[in-house]
Amino acid sequence: MKARDYLHLANPAVSDLVPYTPGKPVEELERELGISDSIKLASNENPLGASPLVAEAIQKTLDGLNLYPDANGFYLKQALSEHHDLPPDCITLGNGSNDILVFLAQAFLNPEVAAVYSQYAFAVYPIVTQMMGAKHQVVPALPIDHPMALGHDLRAMYAAVDDDTRLVFIANPNNPTGTWLNQERLIDFVGSLPPHVICVIDEAYTEYGQTDVLGDASTWLDRFPNLVVSRTFSKAYGLAALRVGYALANPGITDLLNRVRPPFNVSVLGLEAARVALQDQAFIEKSRAMNEAGLAQLKEGLSALGVDVSPSAANFVLAHFGRPVDEINRGLMKQGVIVRPVGNYGLDQSLRITIGTPEQNTRLLNALASVLEKM
Repeated sequence: MKARDYLHLANPAVSDLVPYTPGKPVEELERELGISDSIKLASNENPLGASPLVAEAIQKTLDGLNLYPDANGFYLKQALSEHHDLPPDCITLGNGSNDILVFLAQAFLNPEVAAVYSQYAFAVYPIVTQMMGAKHQVVPALPIDHPMALGHDLRAMYAAVDDDTRLVFIANPNNPTGTWLNQERLIDFVGSLPPHVICVIDEAYTEYGQTDVLGDASTWLDRFPNLVVSRTFSKAYGLAALRVGYALANPGITDLLNRVRPPFNVSVLGLEAARVALQDQAFIEKSRAMNEAGLAQLKEGLSALGVDVSPSAANFVLAHFGRPVDEINRGLMKQGVIVRPVGNYGLDQSLRITIGTPEQNTRLLNALASVLEKM
């Protein structure tokens, strides 16, 4: 069918949007190159999979696939309420935490107001801001020679806040850089914001960080009514395929988010899998321990290859090659190793590499050594 141009009918904010680019699936790479046994270290998925309890729980729900899910997510909210020691009316469920970011934009942004975010923050922040036609206040990141290179500059972000600002997005740890903010500095920042500014702390990777350093922003809600904490089950919990995320916030904010939240936005399988996964904190500890070892393995291996790595408290590293990485990325794909180019962030000399199993990490390092040797 011949495509027709409907840009003249579209909302101007939407017509200028650049869609989010996901990591390349294994199946797509193998079809393109006619190879097999590929590994994907591109999308920050948990290489251990999900808790063994999840598969059993999902199996028990299969008889009810003809029925709509509980639109309120009662049992998952109860589990999250106990986990975070917060009442259920502080919780909004999303189809992944991406949903939460969309709800926040829909509830609080319009062409007359602005969102503040860091230069190398998660790509969805500018997308949802643009979607609502709001103004962008993009704050330069910390310089490459800073100990937390390319991370959030909180002083500069605070200076960017003005009367028009409605949302400030902060990822801790940050994607794609892996950098983080100490809880003391972040608490001071949130406390300094005027009441008309809502601070969104995106903790998608928080399970991989050190809690005594990053803190747990969900415990700050009583102090800061203008705080929203975003979490996901897609990373450490290993449920990326089921798309479950949530927000924790003051009930007044939660009420607004639930006004724009579509009904039945989380599936039956997702609700039950997330509820059960939350119970298996031993699996999270196992995932964290393997990630810590893998982070050390990749840092050491990449350093031996002459590759610089940004500090990371997440389950990935941002590797800097000092040259455009297209050829390096193609060479890795030919060897069945998928990583993530981050040129869409303006980082065309860097690759984001997910921490895998010890065997996957070794394969990545060997493949990279082979590629670099030929260059």
